[in-house]
Amino acid sequence: MSSTVVTMAANSNVQKHSLIEDALAMLIATFIISFSMLLMQQAGTLTGGTAGLALLIHYVTGVKFGIIFFVLNVPFYYLAYKQLGVAMVIKTVVAVALLSILTELHPYFIHLQGLSPLYLTVLANVFMGIGFLILFRHRSSLGGFNLLALFIQKRYGIAAGKIQMVTDICILFASLAYVSGKLLLFSIVGVIILNLILTLNHRTDRYVV
Repeated sequence: MSSTVVTMAANSNVQKHSLIEDALAMLIATFIISFSMLLMQQAGTLTGGTAGLALLIHYVTGVKFGIIFFVLNVPFYYLAYKQLGVAMVIKTVVAVALLSILTELHPYFIHLQGLSPLYLTVLANVFMGIGFLILFRHRSSLGGFNLLALFIQKRYGIAAGKIQMVTDICILFASLAYVSGKLLLFSIVGVIILNLILTLNHRTDRYVV
């Protein structure tokens, strides 16, 4: 039996996630990713995508990350609606809102001091990768370039992790005027770790979403 037939048979037997499973997954994923945002803010480092832009604007202006992140994602909801369906839009809006809220709540419960910026950045990106994988498995995203990468993967078959890596590196180099070379290097290491996690673990030829 060919691999194509095996894949089609597997797809026909896949059970969709229930609404409760999707809701719990989004809550867990956004909790993990929001904690990684706290770690990066503590380290003073950046990431790519819309979150990276939001962090950069936060560092420059002092406006809360959660507010900036939510606003930056608004233009991408139209892409989600046109290309990925209403369900994807709803899940993305909920995920973005949860992340925006949870990121602002973490500092009230935990304070990190004296930790290595490199360690915090690596840990943050590992957590972020895990959170993204949970969202992807439940056909959700955090909008922005993350959503754009999923769309390109769906339309053209290019791995989302590779697409994000290119856009993320561009955003990081654009931030050189606002962060030190050392912190930028740490940020690049983190982005590479994040996107390697996504590239290795989120492939349409291996996994059924």
